[in-house]
Amino acid sequence: MTRFLASRLLQALVVLLLMSFVITVLMTLMPGDPVDMMLAGNPRATPADVARLKALYGLDKPLLDRYWHWLQATLMGDFGFSRLYAQPVLTILLPRLGNTLLLLGAAMALTLAVALPLGVYAARRPYGWADNAINLFCFAGISVPAFWLALLLILLFAVELQWLPASGLGPVGGEGWWERLPYLVLPVASLTLASIGGYTRYVRAAMMGELRQDYVRTARAKGLGEGRVVWRHALRNATIPIVTIVALEFGALFSGALVTETMFAWPGMGKLIYDSIMGNDLNVALVALLFATLTTLAGNLLADAAYAGLDPRISFKGDGA
Repeated sequence: MTRFLASRLLQALVVLLLMSFVITVLMTLMPGDPVDMMLAGNPRATPADVARLKALYGLDKPLLDRYWHWLQATLMGDFGFSRLYAQPVLTILLPRLGNTLLLLGAAMALTLAVALPLGVYAARRPYGWADNAINLFCFAGISVPAFWLALLLILLFAVELQWLPASGLGPVGGEGWWERLPYLVLPVASLTLASIGGYTRYVRAAMMGELRQDYVRTARAKGLGEGRVVWRHALRNATIPIVTIVALEFGALFSGALVTETMFAWPGMGKLIYDSIMGNDLNVALVALLFATLTTLAGNLLADAAYAGLDPRISFKGDGA
């Protein structure tokens, strides 16, 4: 287990180094100079001001020198300063991260709470009217564009019925979670409705495969109750591929949902990453994208640990470590 963890940590470090360099190169290749963009609205800016700012941000140095300087500073805990927001990167990043965790965490929890029983029910009665209705609902959720669904929810519940606010994080001066709760309902509903279909289909397919296995027939032959066979035996093994899907989505908890956050004016990580890339704000984009990469790698590691917990036959000894 120790060798396995050491191997995974080494792999994660290599991936993060490669990702940081690739992102730096891609941001450098983007059209437009960041300093020129900053001074575009200042008619009093002189060539001396431009040269001074480029030297301040290190834009007058070669790419490799800039990357090496950023890497050294990052290893010392200095994540840089945002040119777009005029604040330290972590000062901008952490509040947005909390907002995204609240939004996507609630949506994922609600999605799994609905998708698991729906998928199990459909798998136990395949090709019946209930299964067909659930599949129709799933395909509708998968097919509907996220922006159209968000717009529909806003028009219905915020404009026509006026039950819920259309956008924002909360009322001005509101600090309590109960004051923010109404602002959370529509974006969470939008993400949940868009995700339930895919997860339900995964659960249905996995459960249908497990219910045909010999151990299920043996458990029924021994007189075990149907509920225990389905929920304690078959579902446990069917959850293993679902864990993989959830682990891959784990990184999305930290990279945000750009379309939903934009439609509902939710200040999360997705909107921050988009704005920083469009504004050529390298420090913010680099740290935010690396954080999303790191959490995706951590999600895969947690998935491997969950495999061992769900199926004792799985071990880490044969992982080449």
